[in-house]
Amino acid sequence: MLSVPGRARKVCDGSTRRDMLRVGALSLFGGLSLPRLLAAVEQQPRRPVPRAQSVVLFNLFGGPSHLDMFDLKPSAPEEVRGEFQPIGTSLPGVQICEHLPKLARWMNRATLIRTVSHGYNSHNPYALMTGFTMGNDRENYFSKPTDHPSMGSVCQYMGLGRDDVPPYVCMPAHPGYSQALRRAGPYGGYLGERYDPLITRAEPKLERDPANFYDPVPPMGEPTMPILEPQPELTVDRMALRRNLLAEVGSQFARAQQSPAVGVMNEYQRRAFTLLTSDRARAAFDLASEPAAVRDRYGRTLYGSCALLARRLVEAGATFITLTTESKGGGHWDTHQNNFGVLRDFNLPNLDQMMTALLDDLEARGLLDTTLVVAMGDMGRAPKVNRYAGRDHWPQCGFCFMAGGGVKSGFVLGATDRTASYPTSDLVTPGDIVATIYQLLGVDPELVVHDLTNRPIHVAHGGHTIRDVLA
Repeated sequence: MLSVPGRARKVCDGSTRRDMLRVGALSLFGGLSLPRLLAAVEQQPRRPVPRAQSVVLFNLFGGPSHLDMFDLKPSAPEEVRGEFQPIGTSLPGVQICEHLPKLARWMNRATLIRTVSHGYNSHNPYALMTGFTMGNDRENYFSKPTDHPSMGSVCQYMGLGRDDVPPYVCMPAHPGYSQALRRAGPYGGYLGERYDPLITRAEPKLERDPANFYDPVPPMGEPTMPILEPQPELTVDRMALRRNLLAEVGSQFARAQQSPAVGVMNEYQRRAFTLLTSDRARAAFDLASEPAAVRDRYGRTLYGSCALLARRLVEAGATFITLTTESKGGGHWDTHQNNFGVLRDFNLPNLDQMMTALLDDLEARGLLDTTLVVAMGDMGRAPKVNRYAGRDHWPQCGFCFMAGGGVKSGFVLGATDRTASYPTSDLVTPGDIVATIYQLLGVDPELVVHDLTNRPIHVAHGGHTIRDVLA
């Protein structure tokens, strides 16, 4: 019997999602032949045992300065070391930035990688969310159907998650929304639009207009879900009509199985209807039900609200949740100017508050062991401070912070040279991090899928599981 790797899940007629993939697999890859599919399945090694059920990824958009956060060099020349001082942490011998005191207390329960390095010098999460680092701005700046799929999309394709909760969510909006563009990275790419994330919407409030791009005015508010917004005009009769329309779409699909467009429409309609009527999904997005003290602990910024929603989505059964720190107002880490002001006045205190609130909450609720929390950016920042008190792009060296979900507690991997310019040991690529996340989720990091031209593509793009960080 032909089978496709993936976790079995029952659908309404008693069949499993895996059974559905057995039937529909030939259309998923855009023209994949039966012999090629059989060969691909036979080549897949056995799936690893999952350690994590959910991932919360903090995408620190713009390139967070590793030199001013997790790899300070107090003995370096003044133009390198910057303005911040290192402080001790709960992990003996390890120091981080003075403006991350709460994360400092978490270091004995976390893993820190100081040597993330690649050559993709671009402000989008394409490398971070797919593991592919051979791109360039000319080809890969904007999202397109031929892109490699994101981790969350691959997880959906493999059947992870529930049918009554969005399995893959991006918050507070699509990367690039504040600049009216769609950056590459979070989408299904050649796996198809049905594996795109469910993306929340954000309309933050600012107490004043920013003076410029490097003026960190906190965005306030919370993400909203267009599908789940109240619809007072949606009567019982209209709900029945929608259900009938879904049945009609299904009937047409059965008569026109060769049409991928109909297949995508059917999936979108099914998901929209499920989420619209799912009590579990609606409850997850109801931040108003949280006590005021909890909301204050996360912070009332847009990002704090997103972090709290991430915890609620984990509780509800979501698999992959991404929080991108991009908004109208402060939050981005692209600090070509005013690096130290941006970090000191908003970015570092905000990250310190919302991420530790999430970690504390997950731990208190018994969810941290099965939830992997990751924080990293698209690149690091240049060692030398420029004439605008900023740091420029530097993909050659950056960091990744990980906690929970099967990674070691109190572990630091890798070292850098005296100016934190280059790794001197244990170089790690985004592909390695992606492979490690797949491993922890129980998705084979050696999995191969086919692009739109039927080329076999490794989902971690040559990355390997970082065994040293696994608990």
